[in-house]
Amino acid sequence: MIDLNKKLKQYRISRSEYERICKLLDREPKGVEWALFSALWSEHCSYKSSRKHLKNIYRDAPQVLESFGENAGIIDLGEDEKLAFKMESHNHPSFIEPFQGAATGVGGILRDIFTMGARPIALANYLCFGEPKASRMTSLVDGVVLGIGSYGNCVGVPTITGQTEFHSSYNNNILVNAMAVGYFGPKDPICISRAKGIGNWVVYVGAKTGRDGVHGASMASESFDENSASKRPTVQIGDPFFEKLLIESCLEVMKKDLVVAIQDMGAAGLTSSSFEMASKGQVGMKLHLDQVPLRDSSVGPEEILLSESQERMLLICEPGKFEALKNEFDIWGLDATKIGDIISDKKMKLYWKDELLADIDPDLLVDNAPIYERPYRDWKATNRVVIAPKQNGPLHENSKVLLELLSDVRGCSRSWIYRQYDQHVGTRTERESKDSIAVQRLDHTQRRMGMALGCRPHVMRFDAYVGGIDAIAYPAIELALKGFRTLAVTDCLNFGNPENPDIMSEFVASLGGMSKMCEAITAPIISGNVSFYNETQGQNITSTPSTGLIGLRSDDLPLATDYFVNAGESVFVVTLPQVYFEGLVVERERAPLGSGELEIPDIAKFIGFLYKNSNLFSSSRIVGKFGLGYALGKMALHGVGMTGEVTSDVVNGMFNETLYQVLVSVKSDGVDQLTKVAKENKYSLDFLGITGGARLTLEGVLDLKCSDIERSYNSGWRKSFETLA
Repeated sequence: MIDLNKKLKQYRISRSEYERICKLLDREPKGVEWALFSALWSEHCSYKSSRKHLKNIYRDAPQVLESFGENAGIIDLGEDEKLAFKMESHNHPSFIEPFQGAATGVGGILRDIFTMGARPIALANYLCFGEPKASRMTSLVDGVVLGIGSYGNCVGVPTITGQTEFHSSYNNNILVNAMAVGYFGPKDPICISRAKGIGNWVVYVGAKTGRDGVHGASMASESFDENSASKRPTVQIGDPFFEKLLIESCLEVMKKDLVVAIQDMGAAGLTSSSFEMASKGQVGMKLHLDQVPLRDSSVGPEEILLSESQERMLLICEPGKFEALKNEFDIWGLDATKIGDIISDKKMKLYWKDELLADIDPDLLVDNAPIYERPYRDWKATNRVVIAPKQNGPLHENSKVLLELLSDVRGCSRSWIYRQYDQHVGTRTERESKDSIAVQRLDHTQRRMGMALGCRPHVMRFDAYVGGIDAIAYPAIELALKGFRTLAVTDCLNFGNPENPDIMSEFVASLGGMSKMCEAITAPIISGNVSFYNETQGQNITSTPSTGLIGLRSDDLPLATDYFVNAGESVFVVTLPQVYFEGLVVERERAPLGSGELEIPDIAKFIGFLYKNSNLFSSSRIVGKFGLGYALGKMALHGVGMTGEVTSDVVNGMFNETLYQVLVSVKSDGVDQLTKVAKENKYSLDFLGITGGARLTLEGVLDLKCSDIERSYNSGWRKSFETLA
């Protein structure tokens, strides 16, 4: 007689889910079935709290070739070029074991890309840490950055952009989101994961299986408690050099048409890959678990099913092509082992040394996980107290505040982070992590791909619906300012406990804002990940729906810089005044107040305006955190300043934030054209000054040496993380 309560706790299955399983099976689960349901019905694998809402997102457009349901989304760029990309979380593993957690997050997202047949060409990361003085924070930052750099650098894929935030809500639950982009040239095939072909072989390739990562999927589907450190064995261990071999061998066998279907052994390992492939193809599999290559002969069948050992793939091939396939993997020193067959009976038959351990319809686990309708409330705007723009203080006060913000951990240079990443391996990179967007040249046409990350947590704390819109609009504006049209989006939706109605309300509101903004600019969400239960002992993180946007620019004209370069140019601020709020500068004291609503069609039009006129700009920057004063400071970071005076109310409240404003500098022969098109579109265009000199001066408002601005910006990291500087 089993101790049911003990069993349910061991496998992280609720009483109601247990009853559902019994009803589906018409009996109690037995043997390895407990492990199968535990893994595939986990939040991490089944999306049981979010699936209902994810069905409603904007995902279809002519450029989309593959979307949800595959390992990554794919868009068609035309001219025989395609891109695959996706973003995923590795939050819980990275908090438990920062180096391996972050490293295997990179490895996992790379496998999602080359599984589709695309060559990985770029990596990005979105990181949220707690306060610098919080417990373990220095070692967490150090370990995560080292893990990302070590894996990406060794595997030979450049890390070309990222975003790093700091706030107390992440003190006990950091966020580590990894994004990867892959490239298809004219002759590169797209491979999918749907198993087919009765009599075809199921083949295991890559590294051998160990115990690392067992129960990793279910661990990632629950909140932390005081015993989180004890979960260290559920964190995987990666080997980037092995991954490089796997990339090359897999791409080679796919190009030679030796593969029918292929899937990464990611979360829940062999269980998820085999069951999902069978369910998608509506076929069965006969798997011999004792044939799986092992690092340790004592590893048993349940551990084999749940192991998340890295650098492994499951593929389907025709029996007559197996020798050719195996020869390719032999060249790279990797295992390629037949472990099963595709059968007509739609059942997963799992054997261990001739003993039948399970005989079950894969749909019962893949398609019949519970879909929870977590309670939530219709969103109502918060913090909508109407406020007047804060008037600027004395010149010396504004100048002092700007230097303080530039050296604050929330606003200082992140160069310590990105200098540890190889950003140029592969020779495609044109703009990198120090720039507002990353840019690469595409192999076949030499057109330029742009990548930008989004989600500003302080805007989410201000208002979840506005924050969701902003997670798309802000990076889309960044791309448009450099002449890139946003084509598609991936996301990683990081939230706290979905059983909390407040959290679920923020999830639904922000997802709605994201989707509507995507539809307005015809940039569908084609892939992504949901990470719930980011809480520790009841404290939730800031709801953080991070995004990755991909854009394309076809001409070969120069890109605007992020900072003043040339003397004698006119500096303007272009404003789309919708939401005005006090922003990040007051957050440590109280919740920022604001007024107004974001009108999505107007934002889409504004993005189009900037895209069409981007060639007029020599330099450009969106005004973001800490407002106009901070943006001007960053424009002066490379030694070229500006001299001007206050001629408009637009510079009132130098450190408040307006959604949306952009700063641009324009050569003299472009001023009339910019003035004309801004007037035609009824946008506020305010002159600030003329570039040049070694000071940033706004008469009566700001007056600083560019060298002092640069010194403050570059000193802030050492001030917060002395041992990491």
